[in-house]
Amino acid sequence: MTPGNAAAYVVDCPTGLAGDMLLAACLDLGVPPEVIHAPLRGLGFENAYVLRVEEARNGGLRGLRVDVEGRDPHPSHRHWGELRQRIGNAVLAPSLQARVLSVFTALADAEAAVHGIPADQVHFHEVGAIDSVVDVVGVCAAMEHLQPLSIWCVPPPAGQGSVATAHGRLPVPAPAVLELARRHGVQLRWGDDWPEAELTTPTGLALMAVLADGFGWPDQLAPELVGTGLGHRQLDRPNLLRLIRQHPQPPVETSQPRWQDLIIQEAWIDDVSAEALAWLIQQLRDAGALDVACCPLQMKKGRPGTAVTALVLPDQAEDLRRIWWRDSPTLGLRERRQGRWVLPRRGGVLHTPWGELAAKQVLKPDGTQSVKPERDALQQLAQRAGLSPENLWQQLSQDTPEFNAQQEWTC
Repeated sequence: MTPGNAAAYVVDCPTGLAGDMLLAACLDLGVPPEVIHAPLRGLGFENAYVLRVEEARNGGLRGLRVDVEGRDPHPSHRHWGELRQRIGNAVLAPSLQARVLSVFTALADAEAAVHGIPADQVHFHEVGAIDSVVDVVGVCAAMEHLQPLSIWCVPPPAGQGSVATAHGRLPVPAPAVLELARRHGVQLRWGDDWPEAELTTPTGLALMAVLADGFGWPDQLAPELVGTGLGHRQLDRPNLLRLIRQHPQPPVETSQPRWQDLIIQEAWIDDVSAEALAWLIQQLRDAGALDVACCPLQMKKGRPGTAVTALVLPDQAEDLRRIWWRDSPTLGLRERRQGRWVLPRRGGVLHTPWGELAAKQVLKPDGTQSVKPERDALQQLAQRAGLSPENLWQQLSQDTPEFNAQQEWTC
């Protein structure tokens, strides 16, 4: 596997999400061990651990299992502030350094919240001893190597019962796991059918909260390669995590429509002025919404309101949510996954007697083409010609002006 051969990935965690299982799955998928060791040397930890990787079985299924053995029999309990400074001063690729800092920051902030202390005072053993450092740095480095187009993580199971920690026995899910889930909007699977064990760890959840583009079940699964990381605990079922590399989408025939995944975001609003509503709509469009529409409706207590609906690409959903929370008074935002069929199109200009007119050419499934001017450009040209936009376009339609493509066909 070579960097740059980018693909989409799915993290399937049927029995839990842990840093060592993620790391093992990356190695099983073909990430070279040196990718893991190199940044740890850059952090000065080359003599602090031994990484053991073995092929094993759990519940009759094969995979890789990793063990991180610390070499210091009496490790010191560093604070997060010290570890953060060490990461910041290390000679690492800037993108990798940013990922590692983001994961540890998420972990430290969650631990600080549940213990009621400043993040800089979180002990190193709470952020994670050397095994968690290897897991976090290793998984971040592996993802840098894989260069994923996207990562989608199936919602992990919380487990049940209790777990032994440095602070005594704590309920499952552990407080830090709950805090991470709350902060990052992660839905943990919950129920009586899970084994009594800690299935999702703070380190594993922090990694996916930062690295994954979202949590949920993908609409389609087209596995190309599968890396399996085994857990250490014996459960009543195979204890494993699978990192699934998806087949790249086959080339779409140029003349055929293409399916595009969308997220519909919507809120009903009844307590803003028309000016504030116009501002919200413009901010959503400027932030990347494909389109925003609104319509009047009657809400509770007979109050008139407005339904505001935005069409959003999945990778822009989080950015758009920030706009809703910042620029609208809504207390809730509805989302649903949908999609649309889109025709190939390309941008260009029409050559007219009054000058060039920006336009878009559309290719239909039967091979025919149609051209539509950009409305703003049509209005500007009509103003210069002393005509209405409708009259100008009517004249141009009769003359069939030449279209000069300036872009390739895209969907």
